[in-house]
Amino acid sequence: MVASAERNGGNLVILTGAGISADSGVPTFRAADGLWEGHRVEDVATPEAFDRNSALVHQFYDARRAHLDNVVPNAAHEALARLDAEWPGELLIITQNVDDLHERAGTKRLLHMHGELKSGWCRHCDGRTRWRGKMGVQAKCPACNAIGKVRPDIVWFGEMPYDMERIDAALQECDLFVSIGTSGAVYPAAGFVQTARYRGATCLELNLEPSAGSIFFDETRIGRAVDLVPAWVGEMVGS
Repeated sequence: MVASAERNGGNLVILTGAGISADSGVPTFRAADGLWEGHRVEDVATPEAFDRNSALVHQFYDARRAHLDNVVPNAAHEALARLDAEWPGELLIITQNVDDLHERAGTKRLLHMHGELKSGWCRHCDGRTRWRGKMGVQAKCPACNAIGKVRPDIVWFGEMPYDMERIDAALQECDLFVSIGTSGAVYPAAGFVQTARYRGATCLELNLEPSAGSIFFDETRIGRAVDLVPAWVGEMVGS
């Protein structure tokens, strides 16, 4: 069974998507009508949208940031934090999510490939700062004091995800690749399974329904992340 294929200390790479945070009350990425929490993606998630109407973009992300105060990590986040603490081999958890639920659960070996809601990026000095509360169009950069140059530290459509060289290096060396709660439709993350598989890794999918890339996985388990992830982690490090 692939779940226990490398339980003795192999290299693990885990990719998490919106599905892992859904049971915490964090909305998934896009609704069936194509809207992202009531907005067109083109209006709130592109550099062009920010240049065109920064007030709307800030309003959107300020609301999403505030919502994080009303949610808590769920059993899936907590299980991965346990795996992070107990796994003796190499481990990298890559998340497509911009929430901070993995960190709040205790995960340390973590990479946010799409940025973080609680981070601001100053376009004047290129500095990044932890951010709480509203940002808004008149936000002042704590590093350089520039006003109106801070934007959400989020990777928008048309921008390159963060740390791709580190991600690729981990995929090249992993023994087991696990995808949790992702659609398998958004690149480059959708291609991670193919990279890992080509390099000889065993590949496991945990998802509410088969993803667009399910054909590339050795095993797909269907269900809620809060049920599947703790069960799998139990298999890896003991119940």
